[in-house]
Amino acid sequence: MSSLFAVSCAPSTVYGVVFYASPETQVNEVGLYIASVMAYVYMCTNPFIYATKFDPVKRVLLDLIPFKKSTQPHEGTEMT
Repeated sequence: MSSLFAVSCAPSTVYGVVFYASPETQVNEVGLYIASVMAYVYMCTNPFIYATKFDPVKRVLLDLIPFKKSTQPHEGTEMT
């Protein structure tokens, strides 16, 4: 998960540091657009990563899913 963060957010961070360190530097707009899109992709995938990797989040999400409990016993079991 941290590798995805590093790969997707590093380019926009580098662009930001270069731009603020020397404002007269020309910034490639296409590269900046691609770096921004990569950061947004990470932000969009992050909730799904948490939902699949971390048990506390997974348990809460599973508790939110409504399901109907069967009141009848399964076939082959006897009620006493």
